This record gives sequence, C-alpha cells and structure tokens, in this order.
Amino acid sequence: MPATLQALQRWAERRLPALTRHRRPEPLPIELHRRRIYIVPTGFGLGFGALLLVMLVGSLNYTNNAALLLTCLLGAAAMSSMLLAFRVLDGVTLAHIRAGHATAGQPIDLHLVFRAARPRESVQVDLEDATQAFIIEAHGETEVAFAIATEFRGWQPLPRLRVWSTWPLGMFRAWSWLYPEQSVLVWPRPEARGPAPRAPDEDPARRRLHRGDDLAALRDYRVGDPQRHVAWKASARHEGLLVKDFEQPQSHEEWRLDWRELGHLDSESRIARLARWVGEAHAQRRRYSLWLPTQEIAPGSGADHYARCMSALALLP
Repeated sequence: MPATLQALQRWAERRLPALTRHRRPEPLPIELHRRRIYIVPTGFGLGFGALLLVMLVGSLNYTNNAALLLTCLLGAAAMSSMLLAFRVLDGVTLAHIRAGHATAGQPIDLHLVFRAARPRESVQVDLEDATQAFIIEAHGETEVAFAIATEFRGWQPLPRLRVWSTWPLGMFRAWSWLYPEQSVLVWPRPEARGPAPRAPDEDPARRRLHRGDDLAALRDYRVGDPQRHVAWKASARHEGLLVKDFEQPQSHEEWRLDWRELGHLDSESRIARLARWVGEAHAQRRRYSLWLPTQEIAPGSGADHYARCMSALALLP
C-alpha cells in the first residue's frame, strides 16, 4: 500500500470521528450504531477496485459478456463485504469496565466487557499501542484484557479506544471510537527505603498477652484456675500448688500509622512513607490503623483493609 494511501487512511480515521458529536467521554454502556461507524477501503480493497475497473473497461471494449458478468459478480461481492464489515460492529456494546490495582509507575489491568445480540466475528480493539481480537457469541459477553501505563497516583481517565474490523474479505475497514468517562484509581508509589514505624508500646513489659498452646511458665495457683492446668509433679516439690501458664507476649504489635508523626516531610513524601508502611504491615499480616487529614481508618488487616488504606492515600490532595 503506497505511503500516500496510508496517510489518507490515517487522516480519515482521525478526522471523521472529530466531525461528530462523539468527542467527549460517554457514560457506560456505549452502543455502536450506524451514525458512529465509519468505513474506508483498505489497500487490498483499493487494489481490487482498480482491478475491477480494468476488467470493466476491457469487457466493454471487447463486448465480452462473460467477462462483464464476472466483473459484476466480483463487484457485488465487494459491496457485500462492505455491508458485512459494517454489520460486525453495528450493535456491539461496551457494557462495563473493571480495573485492577496498581501503584504509580506500574501497569494497571483493565478488563473491557463487550456484548452483542448477534454473533460477531473478528472484532478488534486498539487501546494505546496494544491490539486485542475477540469474537462474541449470540446474546453473550466477551471480556478483553489490557494493561495501561500509569505515572501518577489518583484518578486516571481512560484513553479513547478504537473498535474495528476488516471481516470478511479484508477489503474494507469499519471502525468506531469509544471514549468511556470512567477513570481508574492508581495507588501511590511507596518509598524505596526508610525507617520502620514506631511501635505503640516500646516497653516489652507492656506488651499485651494472648493465650497460646505452648507452656510459658509456672505460677502460683489462683482461685478459679482449672485443675487440668495444675502441675502436680512440680507442686509436690513446692510449698503450694503451681499452675501451668500459657499466656505469652503478643508476637505482632498493632501498628498505628499517623500522618501527624511525619511533620518533617512534605505531603508526597508522607504519602510515600505511609504507603510503604501499609505494604509492610500487610506483608507481615499485622493489624494496623491509619490516621489521615481526611479520615481515620480503624485497625484491621487483610486484603480489603489494605486496599482501603491505599485508596485513601491515593485520594489525598
């Protein structure tokens, strides 16, 4: 395909949607219809059209009815392929979008869900520099996964994506732009290294106790202690009864992550340090709380608590 034709096709794909009203973000679901689907011939289609023109001139010049009939049949097939390319996209709906989690600088997973009432063949989606092909069964849904780059924390709007197809013969390219107004939340990037958070109880004697399974020590009998905990052999060599004590110091302290304790840092440095502390607490399966100027998150642990804390950090001004 000559460079001039390629430039013309890129210009048409860029300018035709700009002449319509679909230039702003739209709420989901977004359905494709005849007024927002554009068609241009491909390089193969232009070459095929030139060949048909030569065949038409030759058949008329030599009054060859068989050649003229063949030319008409091939021209009808080409026009039918244009209609079929249009029907591949007509009625396709971007139903909803699901996004994963990622920190700034890492790619975030994006899942686009398409649906259609009729079966669709060889539909392709372009998002940034990636292309994915898929099919849709009748009255079904298809999920297409992408990974988009992130740079800063906070809400990141989704770029425009292009849905296109050259099915069935590759002579025509039908496409349409989709611009969902949905955004994805990017978590802050944790700092590379730094001090550990201050433990709430520095004195080991003040550590909370918890009931364990291993014997910790022997102590004097107190009223109410169960008899099964009495150490009879040790009590025989002692003046009074001794009881097995199973209380041990808590192995994991609860961390209290406080924005106010980082007053010597600027706002972004505070967010990066708190993000690192939240990640370390989550990796060590500790319970931790988070105090921020906008809200206070109660102590907790687990994946949901981690996601809540990181999202709160990402939304800080």
